[in-house]
Amino acid sequence: MPTTRLRLVSAVAALLVTAGIAAGTPAQAGHQQPTLADLAQRHGRYFGSATDNPELVDGPYKALLGSEFDQITPGNGMKWYATEPQQGVFDFSQGDEIVNLARANRQKVRGHTLVWHSQLPGWLTDREWTARELRAVLKKHVQTEVRHYRGKVFAWDVVNEAFNEDGTYRESVFYKTLGPGYIADALRWAHQADPRVKLYLNDYNIEGIGPKSDAYYKLAKELKAQGVPLHGIGLQAHLALQYGYPTTLEDNLRRFSRLGLDTSLTEVDIRMQLPATEEKLAQQAEWYGDVTEACLAVRRCVGITLWDYTDKYSWIPAFFPGEGAALPWDEELRPKPAYFAIREALGGR
Repeated sequence: MPTTRLRLVSAVAALLVTAGIAAGTPAQAGHQQPTLADLAQRHGRYFGSATDNPELVDGPYKALLGSEFDQITPGNGMKWYATEPQQGVFDFSQGDEIVNLARANRQKVRGHTLVWHSQLPGWLTDREWTARELRAVLKKHVQTEVRHYRGKVFAWDVVNEAFNEDGTYRESVFYKTLGPGYIADALRWAHQADPRVKLYLNDYNIEGIGPKSDAYYKLAKELKAQGVPLHGIGLQAHLALQYGYPTTLEDNLRRFSRLGLDTSLTEVDIRMQLPATEEKLAQQAEWYGDVTEACLAVRRCVGITLWDYTDKYSWIPAFFPGEGAALPWDEELRPKPAYFAIREALGGR
């Protein structure tokens, strides 16, 4: 983001704070300005947020979630441990709560996630499986969940985090037992259960061009050549100021588009080493603007999702001690410079 534009964002933010708007969003303060979702829709994109069931008792949080965004991703409620806590016994109550909230707010839902090495139930991880046994378990889980949400979600993160940083396959229970073919199988099974839903592979640290994103590019090319139903790549975009901005993000999005795939930024947050300073918040704002512009620059980048929108419910402090302040709203639900940078990048003021 050019320095002059960053100064403009900061000035607008200061004016809104002075006017008392920083206690909520411009949309809440008299409905005088379009929301982030409104601005993104002008570009044919969505702008969403993840959420989680325990947060929905927070009235002000829930109101802002329902007014500023047009898309929701359940942070945990659709993962395997939540949806099949006992083998063959399914519980969709957490996912259903978020789907019903989204419907009430006329928001669309991204399903997250069907196949992941983490947050698996004990019955799945505490024993050894033959390939035949695990293949049957995997197929049943994928198809039961996809059928349950058929017509209720627009996209699925079918396989999440399948590669290591060097581009080798992650040694998950699925890979070790079934080999790399489990990815194509999961995509085929999901497509059989809901032929209309968009099917994605999703991962972190694949924003820039490098060994891990190259592995996804190679796999996606192979899957497309084989006629496997893959529709998109989700780039999580968990970024950190201390590690530098992924300058090849836009080029990376474009090369997946050339394969005939959609892309989306699925879990965006930009953390920093605490304490947060004015300088760090300004840099964070610049990055949020740049990420937004990169998506807008590539026609098949269909939308952006924050990994929750407020520092109040960020996952970062618990997983990265000494880091945080990663989201466009602070812990008091006040918009930060990052929020205004996103607005500016989307063409709003």
